[in-house]
Amino acid sequence: MKKIMIYTVLLFCLCLCGCDGGQGSVTETTSTVPVVTTVTTTAETAAKTEEIVTVLFETTTTAAETTAPETTAAETTAETTAETTAETTAAVTTAATAAPETAAPEKKGFMPSVLAGEYTYNDGSAPVIEIVDGVTYVNGILIANKTYSLPEDFNPGGLHPDAEAAFDNMQAAAAAEGVALKIISGYRSYTQQTKTYATYSARDGKEAADRYSARPGHSEHQTGLAMDINSLQQRFADTAAGKWLAAHCAEYGFIIRYGAGKETETGFMYEPWHIRYLGVDLAKAVTESGLCLEEYLGITSAYAE
Repeated sequence: MKKIMIYTVLLFCLCLCGCDGGQGSVTETTSTVPVVTTVTTTAETAAKTEEIVTVLFETTTTAAETTAPETTAAETTAETTAETTAETTAAVTTAATAAPETAAPEKKGFMPSVLAGEYTYNDGSAPVIEIVDGVTYVNGILIANKTYSLPEDFNPGGLHPDAEAAFDNMQAAAAAEGVALKIISGYRSYTQQTKTYATYSARDGKEAADRYSARPGHSEHQTGLAMDINSLQQRFADTAAGKWLAAHCAEYGFIIRYGAGKETETGFMYEPWHIRYLGVDLAKAVTESGLCLEEYLGITSAYAE
């Protein structure tokens, strides 16, 4: 009975071993060897699998590490591009900043009415004529008339500060006596004078216009030292303002530039409104002499043609 039980147990064990080994039946006890081998093989396979996983992991890590520099290179490229763009933008900005603005028309500054220490009073001697930056000085006095012209590019841009200050003082003094003085025409450029003369010439004819309007380059208005006061009518001489101006303008450095009865000498008809700044001393000397400026300096005023 005991033997039967032992065999039964052994048979049961063999069946179990057969199932684990994947065999269809049990033939002998040695069939347990493949099971051991299978177990061993499974362990080895697991080890190898672990190695493969390790290798795969290392490969993945290596690939990741390899990819990192590429990303860095891309970032570097982006940074380089950004820097290049910034440098280019900076260069363009600098170039734009450095680009000169539209150049203004060339302008020559104010010229003095009288060269310091050089003018001489009329003593009957031959006049001394100097050309300074294209501007004519006779005995140190700036001259613009029919004989002596100004350069086209002579463009002080306004009344000479000395002349303007002198007028302001004269205007205030006249106002204190109840006389109103105002400038109705001051500085005129070469271009403006060209238009002015053309208008008068077209209206009255060239010969008539030449008596009261200067040709371009020959106008005292271009010097910034001359101005027309209150009116452009000869009857201005008979007004309170005209009389005050004739009597007092020399005290402030002005002369009535084109006096009555002096058209042959000055080249222009009587203009009681037109004053020219010379400075107080010289203006008084010319006025007291009873001479026009051309007579005082011994020069002419006539167009060449």
